[in-house]
Amino acid sequence: MGHTTTDGPPIAGLLLAAGGGRRLGGRPKALLEHRGRPLVEHAVGVLRAGGCEVVHVVLGAAAASVRERASLPGCVLVDNPAWEEGMGSSLRAGLASLAGSGAGAAVVSLVDQPGIGPEAVRRVVTAAAHGSRGALVAAAYGGKRGHPVVIGADRWADVRSSAAGDRGARAYLREHESSIVLVECGDVAEPYDIDTPEDLAHLE
Repeated sequence: MGHTTTDGPPIAGLLLAAGGGRRLGGRPKALLEHRGRPLVEHAVGVLRAGGCEVVHVVLGAAAASVRERASLPGCVLVDNPAWEEGMGSSLRAGLASLAGSGAGAAVVSLVDQPGIGPEAVRRVVTAAAHGSRGALVAAAYGGKRGHPVVIGADRWADVRSSAAGDRGARAYLREHESSIVLVECGDVAEPYDIDTPEDLAHLE
């Protein structure tokens, strides 16, 4: 059955995997190879291993190829036709998809951060479990806020209305800084992004 919180609705994974990899010469990030498989598969596996039974995956760039080439059984695949507008549109699409799912909170993670593994997800899920629907928890690296971020269901509508451009939840998080529970993960994860050709060296 996997990990559910004993005192509330399940916490779902929300993987933002729509990016077109503009600085990578237009290689969709979901399909970059890591350990012999598309990066999107690796990222879903991390969320599952960290305690998210249900994972919603937002696809955009090359969505049809991702569906064809990546094995994502049991995931809810969400198409974001407006993916080129930036991460905000993907976050909105993902939260809209989760709205009727019965999940009490969502662990938002990014497909291009393979240095963040199951232990970081487990830590933020554990910290969020008690206040599930109102939860606001973020992983921190040396005290600096990063991903994954857990957003309780009671906050989704406000996050959706403030998510624009490439900011994702940033504006909302800045406004609610004092409510965020930071969970240090610097000892178990590295928050680098795969954005430029040089960053591809991080992939295995």
